[in-house]
Amino acid sequence: MKSVRLSSEALQELAEAASWYETRQPGLAIRFLEDMDRAQQAIQSRPQSFPLLANMAVDLAIRRTLLPRFPYALVFFELPTEIRVLAIAHAKRHPHYWLNRLQTT
Repeated sequence: MKSVRLSSEALQELAEAASWYETRQPGLAIRFLEDMDRAQQAIQSRPQSFPLLANMAVDLAIRRTLLPRFPYALVFFELPTEIRVLAIAHAKRHPHYWLNRLQTT
């Protein structure tokens, strides 16, 4: 099974989102991080089961999974040795803002 690795930008987005949730309600960040952990486990165990993003080059095979209780998506693609998460993207804000990150992978 391949490991899941978050890009540095995705790690920053994760920390910012968790911090934001914690300021809104104590303990909410823990629930957010638990959902995030479950999503990463699902990606690790069955990456091909998640839908490809529309309007993307087919050869990129970028996929996403949505968190069930929070408006966030993990945007990822599979490499030969790992699964790389490009973004922890808010589902209602600036779609595809993370596309420039593909140049650095």
